[in-house]
Amino acid sequence: MRETLQALLVQDMARALLLAAAAFVLTLATGGYWIRFLRRHRIGKQIRLEGPQSHQIKTGTPTMGGIIILLPVIVLTVAFNLIDRWSILLPLAVLVAFAILGAIDDYMSLVGSRSKTYGFTPRTKMALMMLIAFGAALALYLPPPFGLANFGQVRVPFMGQFDIGLWFIPFAMLIIVGTSNAVNLTDGLDSLAGWNLTLAFAAYGVITFLNGEFINLMAFCFTLVGACAAFLWYNAHPAQVFMGDLGSLSLGAVLGVIALQSQQWLLLPVVGLVFVAEALSVILQVGYFKWTKRRTGVGRRIFKMSPLHNHFELLGWSETQVMQRFVLVGMVAALVGISLALTINEAQRARMTVERPAITVER
Repeated sequence: MRETLQALLVQDMARALLLAAAAFVLTLATGGYWIRFLRRHRIGKQIRLEGPQSHQIKTGTPTMGGIIILLPVIVLTVAFNLIDRWSILLPLAVLVAFAILGAIDDYMSLVGSRSKTYGFTPRTKMALMMLIAFGAALALYLPPPFGLANFGQVRVPFMGQFDIGLWFIPFAMLIIVGTSNAVNLTDGLDSLAGWNLTLAFAAYGVITFLNGEFINLMAFCFTLVGACAAFLWYNAHPAQVFMGDLGSLSLGAVLGVIALQSQQWLLLPVVGLVFVAEALSVILQVGYFKWTKRRTGVGRRIFKMSPLHNHFELLGWSETQVMQRFVLVGMVAALVGISLALTINEAQRARMTVERPAITVER
């Protein structure tokens, strides 16, 4: 029985890696067309004036490039990873919903757009994200046919699996929206978000493979890995295209859903360490500025500028140095996350070993 299961897992891994390769080739083949389409329709990024002055040269660079990643992933998933694997409908739906939200936000912030804004107001954007996240959280928690019957399950390193009940719903909403925003904040340097998303999806691909219960998610993760890797071909410094909110919001949200659906969401802050650091830098900067202004009348800052990558740029690091060093940190964080997932599996096996004799005695 064990040998049969191992053989099936190997076959599924081979299939997942083939999907990753197919996503890479398809994304690479269609990326050039989409960049020409975006340029032809003048879908160019409007750079904020308060950002580093070295970034102003990027004004007008094609944005909404997330479509280069999303379309191949959607096509390949529907064609090869959906039939008899209907649980993949949830991450697909979240991917599409956040992509639509991000696309509208991107359109409102285009160079020369009539709105003359940088997109949705923060409150409107957050309300829409929370609404989508609430629907996803319910779908994860509720039993069939309304949901995936996750029932608040979470796997804790060194301890095993636990049920947190209805608390799962607010936690799930926080994770989906928080990860989406964190990836969006990280998408400020060429290749930075793309590289760290590639590493995070690869880590969860391995984690779901090691678990053996979420093989459909494994194939989905590696499809995303292939597409994100191919996007880096066009997003390498100097970038020919930006991911935009269309890409960063949707890919961040689906990363959160994958972590929740695999019940390994406690590992997300480890696997996505760079995303967490970028988001925390903004929270700390804004919070400290408001607190000091209220106490002293003069707002003070912890960092030269947030998100964190801007701080290091102003310290004198080049854009390429910041990107490469953050990616190295992300790579080590992904490895640590995988190793912690192995401790969860060991804890589960140990618990099953202890429980089985008790059942035998009662019989």
